[in-house]
Parts: sequence; structure tokens; C-alpha cells
Amino acid sequence: MKTAGIICEYNPLHKGHIAHIEKTRALLGIDSAVVCVMSGNYVQRGDFAVFNKHARAEAAILCGADLVLELPSPYVLSSAEMFAVAGIHILDSIGVCDYISFGSESGDIGVLKEAAEALVSNEAIELLKEELDSGLSYATAQQKAADAVMGGRSEVLRSPNNLLGVEYLKAITACGSSLQPITIERSDGAHDGDLGYSASVLRKALLEGKTPWELTHRAASVVYTRETEEGRGPVSMKTYETAILSRLRAATDFSMLPGSTEGIDRRLLRYAMSEPTIEKILEGVKTKRYAMSRIRRMLMCACLGITAVDSQEPPPYIRVLAMNKTGTRLLKEARERAKLPIITKPASAKMLPERASELFRKEAAATDFYVLGYQCENNREGGQEWRATPRVIDKQEEVTGNR
Repeated sequence: MKTAGIICEYNPLHKGHIAHIEKTRALLGIDSAVVCVMSGNYVQRGDFAVFNKHARAEAAILCGADLVLELPSPYVLSSAEMFAVAGIHILDSIGVCDYISFGSESGDIGVLKEAAEALVSNEAIELLKEELDSGLSYATAQQKAADAVMGGRSEVLRSPNNLLGVEYLKAITACGSSLQPITIERSDGAHDGDLGYSASVLRKALLEGKTPWELTHRAASVVYTRETEEGRGPVSMKTYETAILSRLRAATDFSMLPGSTEGIDRRLLRYAMSEPTIEKILEGVKTKRYAMSRIRRMLMCACLGITAVDSQEPPPYIRVLAMNKTGTRLLKEARERAKLPIITKPASAKMLPERASELFRKEAAATDFYVLGYQCENNREGGQEWRATPRVIDKQEEVTGNR
């Protein structure tokens, strides 16, 4: 059985994500399997996931995935490069994946490979350093270096999903992984998410109290409706504003945060101590050199006690969030092949080596903070990470033609 890995956030899952899973399976054969490595309760844009990780993993299984694993928060709340490396490391370490599949505007794996090779060349690395030293943001500096090395062919890097795909390809090389990359072309006109559907539009509608279920599959809408009715979402950063401000104002030093270079830590500390809202803090810290997503990730890391040290090395364990029958078989096979410990029972995390155990404790604390945003106070009890076991879904919904 061929198995493809997908690195994702599904925040929340929409029809474009489902189409990506379907097209990946169509390429590899109807009996192929899909393993997802998914962001947990926090996402790469520096925000809270709109629904918790177990609910989003359940929706993914119901809509075509077979096994969902967690990408720990320190790697999610890091750069796109680190996000990609950590995801590839988990897919490679579980020992059952043959491929990695990702969406791209290009749809041409050869072009993306060429870009990845150019960006890791000595010439590009030196040019990137020079541009960063001149005060440019990382994204702008990287694009200028690519323009110099690749000429007109660097145009491929001006699209966000192409750029993330290139990071996956770079990560495969950096990790020494044997994963074979495949890419699915996104539909024209997509602004966010895969294949023409927008996760941001879906999030916005949910946070406005709407039920935009036409943008997702019926099975996913059932999960999201249940979470909403039981007071566990949708979650918004605005709900946490006072708690976040309290944590920021209790800090005295942000120099250990991921991405804390060029004095951005001092700017964050300055505005965190004085401004009355998160929005005003972000506006104060923002400059041409610092991307807003980078600042938001630093802010979240400051709240959660995540430092640059936490993501210096690859993830030290594999956490299972959900599976179906195929996923259960894959997990059994993985236990014989995996290069990392696999966690299904949270209590077993206490027996992990020191670094892995400490990372799990930070994840548990991050979950304790996340649940404070639930509307229903009975759902806010602490210690939920230590009691949560994988969702096992026996029946997978038929998604083709039933959206």
C-alpha cells in the first residue's frame, strides 16, 4: 500500500483540502493511504486554531485522511522553514510514508525542485545574508537572492503555496529523507487554503456566528456544529486578549523567543508594557523589516513560554490525534519501523527522555491556556492534554459527490 503524507493545518478543513486528499489518492491508487501531520491548537500565522486539534483531526479522518499526527506548537509557531522541517521529520520518522503531497500554484514539481536547489546554493545563501544585513525582511531578501540566482525563473517563488512547497523540498534534503514529493495544482483565484477554497473566509464566517457549511463537507460540518453547540468553539484571539496582555506584562525579557533578532524583542517588550490591546501592540512592533506573522508568532510564544531552544532540534516524539481502520493498521506497522517514540496514551509521555518529556509538558500547558477561550466554562478544566486519547473513527464518510 502506497502512503502519502500531507503537512497541514485544516483551520478549518474545507472542500479544497478534501480535493487535495482525493487527488493525492487518485495519483497513488485507490488503495493508497494518507497520513496528515497537522498543527495542534495553535497555527502558523500566530493564532489560536478555530477548533481544537482533536476535533479538526476527527473532521480530517471523516473526510478522507487515515491517520492524523500532531505537529507540536514550538514548530508551528516558528518560521515556514522550521514548520516544513519539523513536518518532514515526523513523516520520515514514522516509517510508513512513501510520498509527501502538497498543493502549489505551479503544479510542476520540476520547477519547484529547481527553485529549492537554487535557494540552497552557496551564491543564494551569501546574497541572502547580504540582503538581510541591509535591513530587508527575510521574505524580501530571499526573493531578491532568488531573482539574482534564477533570473526570470524565480517568479515561481512569488506565490505562497509554491514557496511553502519549496520549503518542503529543501527540508527533504536537509533531513536526508527518502520521501518522494508530489504536488497538486491549486485552482486559479485561490487566496488561502488549497485548490480554490479559503480557510480565512470560513474562519471569518464562523467567528461571525454564521454556518458556512457549503464551504466544507457535511461530515466536517457535523463535527464543527457539535463543537460549537458544546461551547468549545469557534475560538478567537479576541477572547484571550486580557489573558494575553497579563502574560506579556508579567515578562521582562523576550530575547529568548524564536525569531528574536535585530532588536525585535525590545520592540515587543516596549509595546507590550504600554499598549492596551493586542492590535495596538502588533501595530507598534510592525516595521517593513518584520512581517506581521512573525510578530504574531513571537507574541504567542511569549504567552506560552516557548523559547527558541524548544525548536532547535527536530520533534522528539510522534503524537497520534486520530485514525480510522486503515490508520490503525498503519500505526501497528509504524510501531515496528518508527525512529521516534509514538504517543497514543498521554501518560506514557512521562516516561520519555528529558527533552521529549519537557516538550510534552509545554504542549500540555499550551492546551491549558487554549481551553480558557471556550464559551462553556465546564470545558475549561485543566489537564486535558493528559487525558486526551486519539479519536478512532470506524466509518469513513464517502466524500465523492457528497459535499
